[in-house]
Amino acid sequence: NTALFAAVPVRGSEGLYMVNGPPSFTESTTFQRDSGKNCKAVAFSKDGSLFGWCNGEKVNIVNVASAELLRSFDLPKAVCLEFSPKNNVLVTWQAYSTAKDGTAGVPNLQLYDLKTGKCLKSFIQKKMQNWCPCWADDESICARNVNNEVHFFENNNFNTIANKLHLQKVSDFVLSPGAQPTKVAVYVPGSKGAPSFVRLYQYPNFGGPQSALANKSFFKADKVTMLWNKKATAVLVIASTEVDKSGASYYGEQTLHYIATNGESAVVQLPKNGPIYDVVWNPNSVEFCAVYGFMPAKATVFNLKCDPVFDFGTGPRNAAYYSPPGHILVLAGFGNLRGQMEVWDVKNYKLISKPVASDSTYFAWCPDGEHIVTATCAPRLRVGNGYKIWHYTGSVLHNHEVPSNEEIWQVSWQPFPEGVFPARAVKYQAVPSELPSAEPKAAQAYRPPALRNKPVTASKLHEDEPPQNMKPQSGSSEKPLSKTALKNQRKHEAKKAAKQEAKADTNQESTQPSASQNAPRNPGPVVTSGDPEVDKKIKNLKK
Repeated sequence: NTALFAAVPVRGSEGLYMVNGPPSFTESTTFQRDSGKNCKAVAFSKDGSLFGWCNGEKVNIVNVASAELLRSFDLPKAVCLEFSPKNNVLVTWQAYSTAKDGTAGVPNLQLYDLKTGKCLKSFIQKKMQNWCPCWADDESICARNVNNEVHFFENNNFNTIANKLHLQKVSDFVLSPGAQPTKVAVYVPGSKGAPSFVRLYQYPNFGGPQSALANKSFFKADKVTMLWNKKATAVLVIASTEVDKSGASYYGEQTLHYIATNGESAVVQLPKNGPIYDVVWNPNSVEFCAVYGFMPAKATVFNLKCDPVFDFGTGPRNAAYYSPPGHILVLAGFGNLRGQMEVWDVKNYKLISKPVASDSTYFAWCPDGEHIVTATCAPRLRVGNGYKIWHYTGSVLHNHEVPSNEEIWQVSWQPFPEGVFPARAVKYQAVPSELPSAEPKAAQAYRPPALRNKPVTASKLHEDEPPQNMKPQSGSSEKPLSKTALKNQRKHEAKKAAKQEAKADTNQESTQPSASQNAPRNPGPVVTSGDPEVDKKIKNLKK
């Protein structure tokens, strides 16, 4: 009974090699290092049992456990490769080139049968973006976008198109994960003043807009990102424009929409203005986390009604990552931020640790839900390349830096089928480690010469908002109110206050002598100004 661990392939200028995952972190002896400096791409199969790479000469496929070479294809120009979900088909892509005389080039997207090594089909696929066909998890259908319509193939028979989804101009689509029936989310960009829309269909019912499960149209979208939850019951759509017309943001403008397969849809109301940096589904499919707003950014967990459940306050962050079991959430600030991470226990919303992984260009959870890899890779950063493997409690368990003249291009985890790693309780105590903890030196703030001998006064550019639970307390069964409900509530309160004031006034009057009590009923001599309009105004003022 060998302990399970996920392997870590490392691709860089030193070639391609495999590192054994926690706890050993030694280079794998079963996988032979490929020392060529020309390794363009690597890929694992969905279950992690097969591994493929292209090295500028061949595309090789090995069995991960035994490192036995299963297939080798002569494809010196291949730059992308992918396995179908059940390991039946290998897809490769190379850059498309037209023939010298300007006629159409040769097909550059190849699909191979992994059992026999035969080429099943070749297509012309000019763009690298969305190059790979998409499969349903059981491989019953496979789909690709061809000239703004989606073509569906069934049971890996690529010679006949089983179905077409033809809308004005489908620019993107995503198949739902999980078991049948497969659902499809499609995005059609708006044109000539018409709005863009995202529609959900259940395969193969594509007959007109009435057959759609749900539809959401919106303006302000040059591109969208569609995210299915794991149970395939809802899609989150991040719609973004290239340019922010108001000039408030450098990065265009983003909005977040929620669409459920039962037809419900909503705009997710984000309480802070600014860009939407990241949105992720909790693997439990009933909550999602959004990181948004001008720096310091807010992060909030929402439920399926798009009501906030927990607000993490503000902080230097632009990304969120749920662990595979969904029990831990990491909020991080990478890219132009310093690499601060906040590790949260999702069930109790308690902070576990705050490690810092500066200069990270990549972050990924290990399938065991315990470990994390962060890496600094070229070409994003050319210096200080390397990777670290952490435990989520903040301990660095392994640190590898390459020499200054070498580069790392890619690091990843070997995937595993769900349920292989047992669920474990959340720890708060840092796991012991041989390595020193990565505490960054606190940088001293610059002080102008005139202030150098004076006492330091702490000044902040902005106050950070603290985290707060947005769930209604179990004692009070009140729901968070919608905007209109809040408005009505305020009106109601204002009326109540006005009534009470009036009451107080009458009480004061009643304490005065009885003569004044009769006063309003018998209002003595009436003074008139001679102008009926003015009289009316005076009367109203008195009233």
